[in-house]
Amino acid sequence: MKIRYASEADTDAMLFLLKELFRKEADFRFDETRQRRGLEMMLAEQKNRCLMLAEINGRVVGMCSVQLLISTAEGNFSGLVEDLSVHPEYQARGIGSALLKTVEKWAVSQGASRLQLLADRNNETALDFYQKQHWQRTQLICLRKK
Repeated sequence: MKIRYASEADTDAMLFLLKELFRKEADFRFDETRQRRGLEMMLAEQKNRCLMLAEINGRVVGMCSVQLLISTAEGNFSGLVEDLSVHPEYQARGIGSALLKTVEKWAVSQGASRLQLLADRNNETALDFYQKQHWQRTQLICLRKK
């Protein structure tokens, strides 16, 4: 397995992974146009963003992204893990762990003192995975407005 930075040439593979991810998240619906635009935005300006891929034999099998935010609570940068998705045929092989560790290292190297992410409350597989990666649940809840 090889972990590397994503490029525009990887967009279709990342769209497949996002489609798989959004099947498990009740709050999101896959919309290729929107997700393509989001990926293009992430790839265009990578100063405060990191988009990593896992590749096996030249095939993209996983992705993970993190973005830096300024946290007043930390008085420092905080990293927001936006997407972590592994191709269904390649799950439970350590790919998600490797990707997450890679973006965590990147965020820390950029000065982040905290990492955070959102996960679907009903996706027990994902919640168990994050717990095994030493992520902790908080008392915060996510609210949104469209």
